[in-house]
Amino acid sequence: MITKRYTLAEANALLPEVKQNLEQLQELSHKLEEQYIHYRKVKAGHTELSGELLFEMEGQMDFMQFELQLYMQNFARQGVLIKMINPGLIDFPGVMDGEEILLCWREGEDRITHYHGWHDGFAGRKLHPDA
Repeated sequence: MITKRYTLAEANALLPEVKQNLEQLQELSHKLEEQYIHYRKVKAGHTELSGELLFEMEGQMDFMQFELQLYMQNFARQGVLIKMINPGLIDFPGVMDGEEILLCWREGEDRITHYHGWHDGFAGRKLHPDA
């Protein structure tokens, strides 16, 4: 359930914090992916000696997944919707002309300048009149 609605100015003011959190989320996601690839390689060559290593790696991956969930919950608490982690695609719920919209930011953009309807998705992005 969405409770926060952002104006374009509010969303852009929050963007530096969102970008920083996204970078941390991306880094953690990348580390988890690397750890999983390494885990699969160790598991494929499994010997009795590697059993303890596998157990340790599983614990590390569980902790990383927990951290990822905390980051995702932080975005959710702010009412910010993460559509993609890599590359970053983030929506901020808003209202324009009495209609529910999503202010849309894509990684690499300096600020939020576009919006789309809830069912239009990224392909339906339009330039915000106040951008």
